[in-house]
Amino acid sequence: MQTVVGVGTGPVSEAELVAVARGGAAVRIDPDAAAAIAASRALVEALADDVEPHYGISTGFGALANRHIPPDRRTDLQRSLIRSHAAGSGDPVEPEVVRAMMLFRLSTLATGRTGIRPATAELYAGLLTAGITPLVREYGSLGCSGDLAPLAQVALTLMGEGEVRDAHGRLRPAADALAAAGLSPVTLAEKEGLALINGTDGMLGMLVLALHDLDGLLRVADLTAAMSVEALHGTPKVFAAHLQALRPHPGQAASAANLVRLLEGSAIVASHSGPGCTLVQDAYSLRCTPQVHGAVRDTIAHARRVAAVERASAVDNPVVTLDGRVESNGNFHGAPVAYVLDFLAIAVADLASISERRTDRALDVHRSNGLRPFLADDPGVDSGHMIAQYTAAGIVSELKRLAVPASVDSIPSSAMQEDHVSMGWAAARKLRRSVDGLRRVLAVELLTAARALDQRGLPPAAGTAAVRDRLREAGVEGPGPDRYLAPELETAVAVIADGSALAAAESVIGALD
Repeated sequence: MQTVVGVGTGPVSEAELVAVARGGAAVRIDPDAAAAIAASRALVEALADDVEPHYGISTGFGALANRHIPPDRRTDLQRSLIRSHAAGSGDPVEPEVVRAMMLFRLSTLATGRTGIRPATAELYAGLLTAGITPLVREYGSLGCSGDLAPLAQVALTLMGEGEVRDAHGRLRPAADALAAAGLSPVTLAEKEGLALINGTDGMLGMLVLALHDLDGLLRVADLTAAMSVEALHGTPKVFAAHLQALRPHPGQAASAANLVRLLEGSAIVASHSGPGCTLVQDAYSLRCTPQVHGAVRDTIAHARRVAAVERASAVDNPVVTLDGRVESNGNFHGAPVAYVLDFLAIAVADLASISERRTDRALDVHRSNGLRPFLADDPGVDSGHMIAQYTAAGIVSELKRLAVPASVDSIPSSAMQEDHVSMGWAAARKLRRSVDGLRRVLAVELLTAARALDQRGLPPAAGTAAVRDRLREAGVEGPGPDRYLAPELETAVAVIADGSALAAAESVIGALD
């Protein structure tokens, strides 16, 4: 049975967004939202015949806002607005991104602050429920006034124009897909064109999806780090709570607590913890894991606070105010979202960087505390994981390039009317690539650390052993002569992406923070 997400006058939750974007959940407009939509539409229609100009209702748009549009041309105005703004280019955006963008736009429409007609809002919900996904091109948004081109490509579908993917993923004309789903296109009326495209919904959707993914990847980073610390004869003593309390960043404390639990009871750790151990202190990539991982956690917490505010916002221009006026504003500017998207890309790059350093240490006979060179079965004949580290290093190098902020750039548009833009869409697009890169770098560490644990020949901790065993169950064999490594890397990526690596550890030590 299809899950149904209700959209009311308040914000949709992060979990609801994921259910619609990735889970194909249906969408309904709640009664409170339906009433609010109808009330604001009545206000817009009352202003349509006013002798005073009202932006977006009886005027042109942007740099053409000074032109008064007579009533008999306003349908043409709305149609032309959507057609002209649906000017995206490049590869199609992922369906989950389009669905996320659509749900957040519908959430703003449901606040009753946009003046949309009820029938138009219902059609928007109908598209999501029917699994009809407009074809949105990657390039076209400057993040101000919001994500104009991507949202216009969605609005084009409401008019029965453009291309879509149906519930089976088939590319087809929008009119055909709507008819097959029993949906009828709408003819847009006053104000509706602007209401459909003046929003930060695309960049916000990608932010929330990234936050969802990073929650899991942060805990995976703690478990792969624990495996590396264990395999490299590192000490968990530096992760003790009383040491973390001297610098009480919340993310640092959470990461350190995870590492302690993951390493508890390790025979490998016990084997070098006595008075005969000559190691004084571990390298930074081991010892400072909670400090780096914790800083990423705290960055994510900040980004989530920004996303929560944006999810609860009614972003449109002009907007129908609570006291019944229609006023212009600048709330569509994407700066708040763009900044945290860029901040996350920086944090992701650093998280991947410290992971790659741990992997490299495990492969270097001079720094691995007794492991074989490159973890090879027969060094010289076999190369082991030498080139797997190259893969991680190449990704980390790209992540550093992707960490260059998009939001510090601005390029004027619309004849200098829109003379400062956020580039939030661009920041979101590169963050998606960064998150994928992080997952792959952690997969290399997982693969390498599991092999190193096996070479130690002693029982690992219960948590790290469970993760290693999950990797073996998925088809990655233990140490031996060189094998075709690329499929094993993809298997490691898969057990991270599907959550089974994390679930394996949590099944024996409980949920990680």
